Amino acid sequence: MKNKDIREAISKAGLRHWQVAEAYGIHEGNFSRLLRKELSPDQKEKVFLVIQKLK
Repeated sequence: MKNKDIREAISKAGLRHWQVAEAYGIHEGNFSRLLRKELSPDQKEKVFLVIQKLK
């Protein structure tokens, strides 16, 4: 599974993908498509920062 670390972080934080997508500034469907391919380190860092903010 691609981006397993991000998916686990979302789950452990008790968040839903739509919440992270909204805070990231994109639609939930686009966020799902984004996670289908492994993200670059910069993109991952941005997503992890969003998750930290939402905790």
